[in-house]
Amino acid sequence: MFSPELIARLAAELDHSEKTRVQVEHFSKRYPGMSIEDGYAISRAWVQMKIAGGRVVRGHKIGLTSRAMQISSQIDSPDYGTLLDDMFFEPGDIPASRFIAPRVEVELAFILKKKLEGTHLTVDDVLDATDCVQPAIEIIDARIEQFDRHSKTMRKVQDTISDNAANAGIVLGGRKVAPRDIDLPWVGAILRQNGVVEETGLAAGVQGHPAIGVAWLAMKLAPWGECLQAGEVVLAGSFTRPVTAKAGDRFDADYGPLGRFEFNFT
Repeated sequence: MFSPELIARLAAELDHSEKTRVQVEHFSKRYPGMSIEDGYAISRAWVQMKIAGGRVVRGHKIGLTSRAMQISSQIDSPDYGTLLDDMFFEPGDIPASRFIAPRVEVELAFILKKKLEGTHLTVDDVLDATDCVQPAIEIIDARIEQFDRHSKTMRKVQDTISDNAANAGIVLGGRKVAPRDIDLPWVGAILRQNGVVEETGLAAGVQGHPAIGVAWLAMKLAPWGECLQAGEVVLAGSFTRPVTAKAGDRFDADYGPLGRFEFNFT
């Protein structure tokens, strides 16, 4: 396990990277013994730095939920990060200068109406605790280089986890729906970039049902004495591959019966 001093120093590196828009080298390369637990410790320390600076927790995100992403990352389970108040954007213009290397993912957001906690939770427990489900776009970013500047080796999952699970932004749009008023695995979306269809997918790509990840997250938080709180937003995981974005790009997210919204990187 990393020492508290090292955890604090690496969290400060991430904070400085985000502010300066200059990426840092892989933690896992510099510290070959780095574990997934070390990654979460760094992520938590960074989030606490942000809270101390005035940020407010608005929810959580689940990443690496699709089978394809897990295989590419050489893991067999998702990861998670924290959503803060300054990560939320309305459909419309989004400042590209907020990000280093933004990518866009198609997801569903669960907005909770009551606390979700425990070590044995089911899809029904998640649906019971959910006020509504809403289309959402996650903007992921990389304060740690995706590919090492020297060897071109891809970063490890420990790096991504420490980087708050690549968390950077969320756009909520479309129509809110009660969780049992629609067959969630069959919710589909079309993502257009500058008028071209770049991605399509079904929410079933998220472990078969998007609520499965929400239950998993609540159970992962339980050993820390934490839970998902009423009013929080939980991003259930992407059911498309991430699409690279840059200044000037126009995106159109079409969720069919759940609505359509646009956003632009300006």
